[in-house]
Amino acid sequence: MNKLQQIYLAIKEVKIQGATNIAKAALNAYFIEPTEKNKRKLMSLRPTEPMLMNVLNLINKLPKEKILNHFSDAQNKINKNVFKLIGQNKIIFTHCHSTNVVKALIYAKQHRKKFEVYNTETRPLYQGRITAAELVKAGIKVTTFIDSGMHEAIKNSSIALLGADALLKNYAINKIGSDAIAEIASVHKKPLYIVADSWKFSPKNVKIEERGFHEVWSNAPKKVRIENPAFEKIEKKYIAAVISEYGKLKYNDFIKKAAKIRL
Repeated sequence: MNKLQQIYLAIKEVKIQGATNIAKAALNAYFIEPTEKNKRKLMSLRPTEPMLMNVLNLINKLPKEKILNHFSDAQNKINKNVFKLIGQNKIIFTHCHSTNVVKALIYAKQHRKKFEVYNTETRPLYQGRITAAELVKAGIKVTTFIDSGMHEAIKNSSIALLGADALLKNYAINKIGSDAIAEIASVHKKPLYIVADSWKFSPKNVKIEERGFHEVWSNAPKKVRIENPAFEKIEKKYIAAVISEYGKLKYNDFIKKAAKIRL
């Protein structure tokens, strides 16, 4: 297996975590073999990742370094915007693994915000464990709940911060479980914020990725049907604001700005 095939596999099998890291990997993979065929192959690997699509569509418009600089510049702004949002001695709920969320929380900790995090393990691939490990390493207190315990976690949190894989006109798309989180947060009047780079915006519909049954139950009985959607929609009515490099904006205001500044 050559280097390019290794990257294909790592993206497809979610060994590379987070929309930003997937986009960076795809960018590097493209320059191993800069052809339209390679670009199409990379775009097909994770259909619910507009950032991957946006980055590959930019390669003929911007130098590689400028594209890479966007990620760090946007994250720095996101960090400062999330910092303003976090109160002292609060409990923050999060789900799955979002690079934007994790880096913002670590930044807040490094700049002397006192808080703790409740998160879910996020089955079937347990991406929440990655989040927990990264936050604990940074000195942040973390309590991890099983997915079915999310109600108790959200009820006792101050706010919820979720990442996003895609931001569309009327809803965000994030890891499966996010819609339930949004509804529970609404019931308990806990504000839910989406923390995301604006390059995750898509003016078009995005396919919800359905992954293989073996991730859930590899030796399931033949007559048991397994559904394994990787993502689901979060309706904008549940989202208090989007925290991006543009600042803290109501969902409709964010979409207007992201649509206006098209890549």
